[in-house]
Amino acid sequence: MRYLSLPLCTAALLLAAPVSAPAQSWSDLGKDLLKQQLERQRPAETTTSTAAPTPITTTASTEEIGSGLKAALKQAATQVTGRLGKTDGFNADPLVHIPLPGKLAPLRSGLALAGQSGLLDDLEVRLNRAAEAATPEAREIFLTSLDKMSLDDARTILSGPKDSATQYFKRTMTPDLTAAMRPVIQSELSKTGAMTSYQALSAAAGALPLVGQALSGGPELLTDHVLERALGAIFTGIGKEEAAIRTDPAKRSTDLLKKVFGG
Repeated sequence: MRYLSLPLCTAALLLAAPVSAPAQSWSDLGKDLLKQQLERQRPAETTTSTAAPTPITTTASTEEIGSGLKAALKQAATQVTGRLGKTDGFNADPLVHIPLPGKLAPLRSGLALAGQSGLLDDLEVRLNRAAEAATPEAREIFLTSLDKMSLDDARTILSGPKDSATQYFKRTMTPDLTAAMRPVIQSELSKTGAMTSYQALSAAAGALPLVGQALSGGPELLTDHVLERALGAIFTGIGKEEAAIRTDPAKRSTDLLKKVFGG
């Protein structure tokens, strides 16, 4: 087949002229249809992916918000500290059970060979008993802190994420909780026999190789470990209670809570 060349002006006119639908290639037509289909779908997809969470709306006054939030948090703090601050509150709950400090892990195989691995198990139970005994002290600090919460704090917490109150507690209460719970934990570690158990562990492990580093922390290692784990469990528990009160109407046990949070 031979192609006839066209004058340049004629070719330019043809290229500039609009292409009629019948003359459009099947490939171009398919591309246009696909583009139109994607454009029709795009608004729905964008709306779904960028939808913001619905904030809590309330008709309660600022004073009612403050009172209602304090009541909700007192309820959460009382429930959590009451659950953890009893026998086996830590020890029997796999979610908050306090394990031995990681530095002591290398001792287990050596003590097992010597038939004395029970020393580690005994110490672990006593660490949990110390946390259980110190937790009621935290309850009083939480309740005192709530009495000091301002109305602006309460409104900010209500309109924030579902763990806003828990984060507020962490910022404002961690120093007080640490100062109050540390001496209780130290005392309870002695009362529960954890320190005696630790000394027995040190004596038994003294002949084992590579144990000096594991036992170098001394009794303070136990206090710091129990304190960190106990505070973490308390804050986690209160965070779960806070989220439940915000989302579960059944958790709103008073008319004021229902007015503030809905339901």
